[in-house]
Amino acid sequence: MQIIDNHTHLNDEPFRGKEQYYLERAKALNVTKVICAGQDPEFNDRAVDLAQRFDNVYAMVGYCPDVAKDYDQKAEDKLIEQLQMPKVVAMGEIGLDYYWDESPRDKQREVFARQIEVAHDLKMPVDIHTRDAFDDCYKILKDSNLEYGAILHSFNGGIDWLNKFLDLNVYFSYSGVVSFTKATEVHESAKAVPMDRFMVETDAPYLTPKPYRGRQNETGYVRYVAQAIADLKEISLEKVADATYANTVRVYGLK
Repeated sequence: MQIIDNHTHLNDEPFRGKEQYYLERAKALNVTKVICAGQDPEFNDRAVDLAQRFDNVYAMVGYCPDVAKDYDQKAEDKLIEQLQMPKVVAMGEIGLDYYWDESPRDKQREVFARQIEVAHDLKMPVDIHTRDAFDDCYKILKDSNLEYGAILHSFNGGIDWLNKFLDLNVYFSYSGVVSFTKATEVHESAKAVPMDRFMVETDAPYLTPKPYRGRQNETGYVRYVAQAIADLKEISLEKVADATYANTVRVYGLK
């Protein structure tokens, strides 16, 4: 059995200088590959560096909503350069965040749509952060060319949003939220999501799943996310692992 954590922040401060330790802990839990998410210039650089240092780490790079206000031609040129580097597999995380509103919403929408265009030109998928912004996220994705796939990172929508996004070339990545007792809408969507359209992630060091909720998350804990979905779907952990592994390899073009 092999599991892929398709969205983690191994490039974040809690893991600095201890990446090998956490990767070994993950391997002991059958987590054999991880995709390290960028979000701003510093995190993008760190993600690329980790992908170059570790065989089982891949990277994505992008400008998240918080820093959309800083996106310009120089930023785009740097992203294009990084997206063509070995083991950089997606544009991400990008999207909309109307909860924190760190960038003006019109700028968020503009930069989100533009980064999707850049990714398409480079034949790459996009990894999407959306918080309190499903309506605008859906409108932008519906009007975009998603030929190479889009992943809704830490998907927390219910059945209605699942069904709407299923009509697009969108995949659903579930995080530790799916293990939370009160996340009933997420439970329902996880039960209903087709086996060929979902993935699992940690978003570490955030969103720690049960049974470790309340502690710092780490990439190996994606196993417990997969187990939570297996329990909801009433299937084996191995079936969830096999499906999400295949889906992640296919969408991101992993070796």
